[in-house]
Amino acid sequence: MDDIIRLAHGSGGKLTHRLIEEVFLPYFSNPALSSLDDSALLNLKSKRVAFTTDSYVVDPIFFPGGDIGRLAVCGTVNDLVVQGARPVGLSVGFIIEEGFALDDLHRILASMKQAAEEADVSIVTGDTKVVTSGAADKIFINTAGVGELLTDNPPSGGNAQNGDAVILSGTLGDHGIAVMASREGINFDTEIESDVAPLNQITNALLDAGLDIHVMRDPTRGGLATTVNEIAKSSNVDIELDEQAIPVTEEVRGACELLGFDPIYIANEGKLVLFLPNSQAKGALTIIQKFKIGKNAAIIGSVTKPGEGQVFLKTDIGGHRIIDMLVGEQLPRIC
Repeated sequence: MDDIIRLAHGSGGKLTHRLIEEVFLPYFSNPALSSLDDSALLNLKSKRVAFTTDSYVVDPIFFPGGDIGRLAVCGTVNDLVVQGARPVGLSVGFIIEEGFALDDLHRILASMKQAAEEADVSIVTGDTKVVTSGAADKIFINTAGVGELLTDNPPSGGNAQNGDAVILSGTLGDHGIAVMASREGINFDTEIESDVAPLNQITNALLDAGLDIHVMRDPTRGGLATTVNEIAKSSNVDIELDEQAIPVTEEVRGACELLGFDPIYIANEGKLVLFLPNSQAKGALTIIQKFKIGKNAAIIGSVTKPGEGQVFLKTDIGGHRIIDMLVGEQLPRIC
């Protein structure tokens, strides 16, 4: 086989079949996929399922802590698990630019395989298209995921209630700053790595504990500020966050100060925002902190009252300011 992707790899002929059999199947082989039918047959015990789709166009495709393949798997898994679902199967669609190096494709597929194993999910169906040089930027990935609901009362962005505590599962901004620094060739004294990771172990543990979880969300594009604003507006409540309680690494904080960014608006790809009764907050925090990716989890705020969907930030100096959703595109092509 050639060492680069050619247009003929997307023709549906012999080269397409060789690409599937020699490149894709060795990484993703499972009974549902290996039959190579036009759709995957899944066994679902639940009558209620979660279904999600997303597309990934991150630039650069390789960055400290991850790559577009790991990002695609983790992002789709996390969209399912924050709804209280167990991922059952993922689909992946590749749009590849003519001339793309096969070595880079192997690297991406190996990363996707590892991420899927971490999340205990199979990639059960997929598609590949090849476009002419210049018609795409290296490689784009589209995903969809199906999951079985594990609870009769799945968390929802519209379920935040007065008195709820707000928990963040780790430090903010790692993904966005890592991608931006890699894209622009910015070197910091300490390398900042993306936080991209599947959240299923944390969410499963929280659900197994029988906690009264009202909201679970992953604060990706637009960051924590945008996600919490979406929850406040959907739930018709006011939320107060404590700036001093929000975990941010010194490296990310320094990078944001240097570049004029606010960490609460920077994208994350392995963090969880959780709303539940204040009486259960310490128990939930203990569960999250047992996991490596949750060691820096913190209670960062609360739902203060039914309201107009506003979010307030208690600042380091004791004042309050309203924080809104991200306006414009702070960091394009971050996922």
